[in-house]
Amino acid sequence: MQANVQRRQARRHWEAGRRADEKGRWSDAEREYRAAVRLAPHESLYWLGLAISLLEQDAPVQAEDAATRALNLKPDNLLAARLLARCLTTQNRHHEAADVYLRLPESVSRTAQVLMEQGELLLRAERWQEAISTYLECLRQDVRNSIAYQHMGLAFQHINHPRDAAVCFETAATIDKTGRVKILALSQLVQMLRQAAEWSDLARHTAALLQVLDDSDDDTASQIVPFTLMALPSSPQQQRRVGELRYRSLCRHVRPLPERSTRREGRLRIGYLSADFCNHATTHLVTELLELHDRSRFEIFLYCHSPEDRSHWQARVRAAAEHFRDVRHLSDHDVARQMRDDDLDIAIDLKGHTRDSRFEILARRPAPIQVGFLGYPGTTGADFLDYILGDPVVTPLAHAAHFSERIAQMPHSYQPNDSKRALPTAPSRAELGLPDDAVVLCCFNQVYKISPEMFDLWARILQAAPAAVLWQVIWNDQAAANLVREMQRRGVSPERLFFSPHVHAYENLARLRCADLMLDTWPCNAHTTASDALWCGVPLLTVPGDTFASRVGASLVSACGLPEMVCADAAAYVAKATALVNEPSTLRAAQRHLAENRHRLPLFDTRRYARDFDALLLRMWERHESGLPPEHLPACPADLNEPALSVAL
Repeated sequence: MQANVQRRQARRHWEAGRRADEKGRWSDAEREYRAAVRLAPHESLYWLGLAISLLEQDAPVQAEDAATRALNLKPDNLLAARLLARCLTTQNRHHEAADVYLRLPESVSRTAQVLMEQGELLLRAERWQEAISTYLECLRQDVRNSIAYQHMGLAFQHINHPRDAAVCFETAATIDKTGRVKILALSQLVQMLRQAAEWSDLARHTAALLQVLDDSDDDTASQIVPFTLMALPSSPQQQRRVGELRYRSLCRHVRPLPERSTRREGRLRIGYLSADFCNHATTHLVTELLELHDRSRFEIFLYCHSPEDRSHWQARVRAAAEHFRDVRHLSDHDVARQMRDDDLDIAIDLKGHTRDSRFEILARRPAPIQVGFLGYPGTTGADFLDYILGDPVVTPLAHAAHFSERIAQMPHSYQPNDSKRALPTAPSRAELGLPDDAVVLCCFNQVYKISPEMFDLWARILQAAPAAVLWQVIWNDQAAANLVREMQRRGVSPERLFFSPHVHAYENLARLRCADLMLDTWPCNAHTTASDALWCGVPLLTVPGDTFASRVGASLVSACGLPEMVCADAAAYVAKATALVNEPSTLRAAQRHLAENRHRLPLFDTRRYARDFDALLLRMWERHESGLPPEHLPACPADLNEPALSVAL
């Protein structure tokens, strides 16, 4: 009798919880569901209600417990599995989320829809081969599933099979009827064709992508990953539009935290957010800056969602901050709350629209000033980033309309560097398979940055400069073979092309010293690769464009006192490279300039950079403290007029 009464009471509490659900009163719903599970702890349905109400209140850890209980009570309950996977995914525990689906009984897990969900979880867990197998099984049931092809292409991309990925993306774009998958798959197809140096249909697909982008509505255009436009002949206006649409799509359900009422006394608290606090190019660049912040003025926090690689770089960057927060398994809401509890004054995002970014954490406004820096060479389109940190070359104020953020300029280059980095002894050219008697032109950029038009220019240089050879990195075997074939088609012998494998940073610095001149690419320049070359005494030849990504090379060589290495156009680039090869004394002068002045050049004078960076943060804070909104902050005239080391070429 008592048991029946309890069951009826539990049912009434559950029904009350459902009514509160429908009105969005989640805390009331939670209270009712908790009463229901106390009275009937063996009812899976009541635990499900509790899990949903907790998730809606940004409490994934507590929701996980409720969803686990629901699934344990009914192991074939797909809704319980979905909720538990969502709880785990919200905490970035992607392996565990994928395993939830893999444990479902076959009677539930083998439908095309469930396989699609399982595949997405495997992608998030970076279990690429398992994801491919799952999507193939899905396609056996639904051969025209464009999303399955598109997702399978992502898995092939991550195991460095660009040709297979391109086939998947092209299929997805061809069979999609909605337009949303087509535009995303087209952008990924173009990226993979470039990564494989498969150029026969590249121009056609690129033109189709940019046309679809211009013709599509905002909802469709929001499917494009903004980074894919960086290496394409896209306009600043297109890049800003896609950035804005992508941010709105990512953050449409995000609610900002209430503004903080008071500020704790003490130094300014600066927080950096990144997935790259490990052996990664961003950490190679930024670590010494973190070490050199003026600790009398600033208190430094790192919010890290990086993998654990136990590298020297990871240990060093963690030691560079006074407060290290491992936020890998916290939800976005909980990370933002941690930042607010730390009472940050300025939050700095190092990722933007790049892989593994969680910059939407900052959509919750945990800090009164928020800045985009270093990791993404362009506007994010996000209204929650107040500033983008640049310099007079990469972000001239004349380009302000290209950015949703306000421009804050460093006086020399936006890019920090590590003056403590190694300068290893160079191997002999013979060890690298390079000729001793040639002028070695190199480009170690990833293949997607190299276009057919770029190769046309390099072929013209090689034809006009018979003493030169071209040296590149093998990023994948498909690309290397295609690049040799493409150069042959342009009338250049394969004997003048040399390839080396991808190696770790230390070995790369050593071998770079065997090059004579680095040839930049555009519209996406070399970034860290360029400053590595300059550090090793290898000048960089570049042509700036209208976008941030296309102006990085010019910023770096200007900060090295080599403005003559900035060419006005493609014709000047070819003429300059040819002259430098054919008149090696001029090239040697530039190399000596870099070698002899390495630690005095603004690009590598990290102490000066840190002082300028600190001063820029203080200018942002002073505006805020004065009650003024963010505004463009041009480089200080005194710094711009400072004498620069340069060499006459």
